[in-house]
Amino acid sequence: MKTMFEEMAKAPAAWLSGSGEEALVVLSTRVRLARNVAGCQYPSSADLDTRKRIVGYFDSSLTRSEMLSSGQYCKASDISPLDRDFLVERHLISPVFLDGDLSKALLIGQGELVSVMVNEEDHLRIQALSGGLDPDGAFAQAMKYEAEIGQHLEYDYDPDFGYLTACPTNAGTGMRASVLIHLPGLVLTRDIDKVISRITRSGLIVRGFYGEGSDVLGNLFQISNQNTLGISEVDILSQITRVTREIIGEEATARQRLFDEAADMIEDKIWRAFGILKHARVLTSEEVMNLLSAVRLGHAMKIIDFLNAAVINEILLLSQPAHLQKFYGHEMDPARRDFVRAQMVRDKLRQVG
Repeated sequence: MKTMFEEMAKAPAAWLSGSGEEALVVLSTRVRLARNVAGCQYPSSADLDTRKRIVGYFDSSLTRSEMLSSGQYCKASDISPLDRDFLVERHLISPVFLDGDLSKALLIGQGELVSVMVNEEDHLRIQALSGGLDPDGAFAQAMKYEAEIGQHLEYDYDPDFGYLTACPTNAGTGMRASVLIHLPGLVLTRDIDKVISRITRSGLIVRGFYGEGSDVLGNLFQISNQNTLGISEVDILSQITRVTREIIGEEATARQRLFDEAADMIEDKIWRAFGILKHARVLTSEEVMNLLSAVRLGHAMKIIDFLNAAVINEILLLSQPAHLQKFYGHEMDPARRDFVRAQMVRDKLRQVG
């Protein structure tokens, strides 16, 4: 596992490629499907033997499926605490996935565009990631794996309620669709609370960088659907797309207002952020996130025209604590990480001139 994760750390995550529709504002789109095996107690109430049996069922599916067996598969017992943090930072697992016992497993599909968590809150959590605004593409990827696994395992499904899940809020479609969106304009104009309130009233929910229970970092917000029951997958995807496009429009208006009313101050903020990143000798991961937010804004507004979104996203990911340690191949204490992080950022910026 050590070699596998260190190799992943050396390569940029596909979902942060900087490509895709509206990529200057929307970093990525995620679709997650919750599924359970019929006739088996759900992980939170199941005994250890049942949870191990679920992993065994999934193992059997791997051996019978060329598509599933082509990915990287590991058991929770093979994942160290540092690797767990690395996978959370890479958005391949949820922050709570590896809490508790080790009767769990993880499949990472080719290109890291799909991951399957076995025995999280539900027996299976199938998630797909796409760069930019692409709910339909992420959904298609997730459903491809869902259908393949469904050929070997029977899902717990009720004709009236749809897919049954450990938490009633996920029943029905069992689907959560979300976008990771950069909104510095709305934050700086102090319109963000108003926008979040309107998003919430529309039936969506706003979370931080790592999803539920996490903080907002670098003006990056995760917006996802709340309702999964009594609504179709098509309707959920349509709602996410429509609301995201509305927010993109409001963000564009806010950015233009900032430029019209305080161009010198905005440019100063952007160039100061770039200067600190380029010359600092010590940087925390939170500092990098916030400074990169200003640089990302400068790139989108064509003030900094020699960087691209892929480089900004690469620095964003590598600056996270576990990524930094996996990238350099050894564990570090926080003080050492802050020093090495600053060096890494300087090196990356120097490479692009």
